[in-house]
Amino acid sequence: MLKLAKKELKDKTQWTEAGIEPPEFDYQNLIDKTKANPEWVHFGAGNIFRAFIARLQQELLNTGKVETGIIAAEGFDYEIIDKVYQPAENLSLVVKMSADGNMNKTLLASITEALKADSSFEKDWEELKEIFKKPSLKMVSFTVTEKGYALDNMDGEFFSFVLEDFEAGPEGDLNHLMAKVTALAYERYQAGAYPFAFVSMDNCSHNGQKLKDAVLTVAEKWIENGLVEKEFIAYLGNESKVAFPWSMIDKITPGPAPEVKQKLEDIGFKNTEIVKTNKNTEIAAFVNAEAPEYLVIEDNFPNGKIALDKVGAIYTDRDTVNQVETMKVTTCLNPLHTAMAVYGCLLGHTSIAEEMEDQEIRALVEQIGYKEGLPVVVNPGVLDPKSFIDEVVKERLVNPYIPDTPQRIAKDTSQKVAIRFGETIKSYRDADDLNPADLVVVPLAIAGWLRYLLAVDDQGIEMPLSSDPMLDELTSQLEGIELANIDSVGDKLKPILANDKLMAVDLYEIGLGEKIEGYFKEMIAEEGAVRATLKKYLLN
Repeated sequence: MLKLAKKELKDKTQWTEAGIEPPEFDYQNLIDKTKANPEWVHFGAGNIFRAFIARLQQELLNTGKVETGIIAAEGFDYEIIDKVYQPAENLSLVVKMSADGNMNKTLLASITEALKADSSFEKDWEELKEIFKKPSLKMVSFTVTEKGYALDNMDGEFFSFVLEDFEAGPEGDLNHLMAKVTALAYERYQAGAYPFAFVSMDNCSHNGQKLKDAVLTVAEKWIENGLVEKEFIAYLGNESKVAFPWSMIDKITPGPAPEVKQKLEDIGFKNTEIVKTNKNTEIAAFVNAEAPEYLVIEDNFPNGKIALDKVGAIYTDRDTVNQVETMKVTTCLNPLHTAMAVYGCLLGHTSIAEEMEDQEIRALVEQIGYKEGLPVVVNPGVLDPKSFIDEVVKERLVNPYIPDTPQRIAKDTSQKVAIRFGETIKSYRDADDLNPADLVVVPLAIAGWLRYLLAVDDQGIEMPLSSDPMLDELTSQLEGIELANIDSVGDKLKPILANDKLMAVDLYEIGLGEKIEGYFKEMIAEEGAVRATLKKYLLN
């Protein structure tokens, strides 16, 4: 029976006959070895973790290059563990979707345990504490999104629940994931100050620094409040003990697709239920993803590293990681994705691949990458920027078998604007031969996001907005702006465009604030004005 269950792993033939690659190792033996000497804990038990990170570990296990698996921990949406991991006994099915329609299927068995990272789940929390005390632990990695590291709001004030964590200390009932992992690091410190690496694998700029800043902030507040000894901060700040390597990750991994679900059912696979949790996570025991993937990691592991470079990852120095990440996040992929997401919603699209058939959106994507992005890219050496954009535009975004949507990509855009557009703007500002005021497509993307926040599409029809931690704040700021009433804009955009935390710079100081206001006003002039504005600036 093609069901995700430990007992079904014994019959490899049934899996191979169905075109599914089974694991080449004894799963129970892996569980036992990992329990005794855990080497890797990963926070964020979602799709990219299983489709990419955990699959790399499986490739290492298949060839005998490692002997332990990964312990998955979820610190936000606990239903993922209850409704997806536990029923499937921590197994998954990974489906790589190629542009030619080929489905490469792998039965994933590199995850040995899935734990809920919260003290309210006492058994799981105590087990995590014991794992962190083990000298064998090498790496604690994360895919928790950019907002998973944020301790403060748009005004730089700590969230109220973070202030509670500062008062509670490591023994308290903690709210924020960064407080929880700091508490676990404190357990490791107390057990013997053993070395390990905290590795953010999230898709955001300087991810290792964001993680380090958050952990050290929590630790410093606990020291100030007399809840831990000051030597703890010295342990966290000593890179020979605790490293925070930077990384760049890239793989498009959308939610589970009904089309993939049907194809799996057609071959007799049983675990196809798509779950939507109370926190709006869409997830299943199968995960579908594109074939292209990149993982570049700073080689800084005080307790030894997992041999991920043997299965396609790249270990290098921090400067190179930063250059690769800057290339991808600020110019060659993420800005393209975000720009096409907000405009895709406005123009009624529900598929990323479908958007690439839209003349205006394709022009937007190509110009933001090739025309305005490439002039400020530093070639990192390990990946070529132009070849990277070529693959994005010609192979990845056009892949009809990746069921990704602009609505998904538009989530949390407020957390992305400063990096995905602001960094390019700053590069133009700092260059001797470039002027940010000459930019057209980047400010057009920002104006499109503001137009999107009106929650009315290009035909004047109300549309739902994707989740965003600043949604209420931003939409209230824009309240009163009406389509076909340019005068209703007034000064409503200024607090947003002048906010250097949100935008990375005060856009008025560098000559872009008024330009973006102008684009925005053109896009609210009448029904159809969004497309007309794109045509005016991109196709003429």
